[in-house]
Amino acid sequence: MASKNERNPGMPLQLDWVMRAHVNRSAVERRVASLPARRSIKKDWQAAWLLRAVTCIDLTTLAGDDTPGRVRRLCAKAKQPLRQDMLAALGADGQPITVGAVCVYPSRVKDAVEALRGSNIPVASVATGFPDGQTPLAQRIAEIEQAIEAGAREIDVVIHRPYVLTGDWQALYDEVRAFRETCGDAAHMKTILAVGNLATLKQVYQASLTAMMAGSDFIKTSTGKESVNATLEAGLVMVRAIREYYERTGYKVGFKPAGGITKAKQTLAWQALMKEELGVEWLMPDLFRIGASSLLTDLERQLYHYITGHYAARHHMPMG
Repeated sequence: MASKNERNPGMPLQLDWVMRAHVNRSAVERRVASLPARRSIKKDWQAAWLLRAVTCIDLTTLAGDDTPGRVRRLCAKAKQPLRQDMLAALGADGQPITVGAVCVYPSRVKDAVEALRGSNIPVASVATGFPDGQTPLAQRIAEIEQAIEAGAREIDVVIHRPYVLTGDWQALYDEVRAFRETCGDAAHMKTILAVGNLATLKQVYQASLTAMMAGSDFIKTSTGKESVNATLEAGLVMVRAIREYYERTGYKVGFKPAGGITKAKQTLAWQALMKEELGVEWLMPDLFRIGASSLLTDLERQLYHYITGHYAARHHMPMG
């Protein structure tokens, strides 16, 4: 078995394992529907889970009008996501409460690295033709190299979705393996499946297995740019694939839902899914991230309500 902190090195593609995949959609839907009903997390426990969720956020800005100033403000928020008076009231004063990472375009990596200097918060960069993955392979690999050279310690890569849609698992494996080799020891790699672009939940499962065999450190639902992003149905299928991969290989792969997660209530459902399907280790930022931009504001508001009994106005909790 792998040691506790050992990265997933990947393995040769086992096509028979991928081809044997089967997903029962109605069973998936029943399981997901049971989550809110069976998981009613209240009061102190809810506050603890929401505080944990803050530390798992990949605080993200991926907009066409991103500027160095916007990135600096985002990084300031990443370093102090909650006010000191709130942390004191929650009994977390003095604890290193930060978000999990700051995620930006490759052109903004240098700005984020400079703004986060002195902290332990890694910079994550999207790459490989984000969001559609339709540029030539050499160009996509060069993006990874440039982001790492600029200081990125995590790379969120996108796959070429037609490989999944046509069942070309060898091509998908070879592509993701090339990305992993480019990341090397310099950066952890999150592989974005863009589940909203895939045709079936079976394909989501097969793509998850293939990406993990190719050496992914995390598998991620979405770019946030698709018409359908993170859904609990696709998430369940992905975490079941993670569980099967762990049971067979001993390597723990992380999970990142992203896109459309804006409310604290949603994070509780995702956290319940992780705890019930994979265990408490997958509630920590080394194995669980949430890709979000506006979620942090709602987490703050819910924690403020827990402390005071009423909600603060949004403008009292600006992003930066």
